[in-house]
Amino acid sequence: MATIGTLTLTGLSGNKYKFNVYSFDTTFKELGAIYYISKRTTDSNGKGTHSKIYIGMTGDLSTRFNNHHKEDCFNKKNANCKSILIEENKETRLEIEADLIESLNPPCNGDI
Repeated sequence: MATIGTLTLTGLSGNKYKFNVYSFDTTFKELGAIYYISKRTTDSNGKGTHSKIYIGMTGDLSTRFNNHHKEDCFNKKNANCKSILIEENKETRLEIEADLIESLNPPCNGDI
C-alpha cells in the first residue's frame, strides 16, 4: 500500500486532520477510519490538487468500498483517490466525519 502523499483537511471546528492519500483502486486491511474521496490532478511541477467528492467513515476499510452506496456519484465525479485517516474509536470517527462534512460540503454527501 504505497501512499501518493498526505493531505490535511480542516473541519468547521478549525481542527486539522492529516490523511494519507492512495490511488482509488487501493485495497485496505480491516481498520477503522475516516475516508475522503477526491479527484486528484497534478500541475507541471507534480503538485497534487484534490477536488472534494465525498467524506465517510467506516469500522472496516477492507470491505467498505465493495458496492459502496455512492459509487455512481464517485464515477460521475471521476474519483481517483482515497485519502485515509485511521481512527479506531467509532465516536471519534463520527465527530471527525461530521466536522469535515460541515466544513467541506462534498457534493456526493448531499447527492441522494
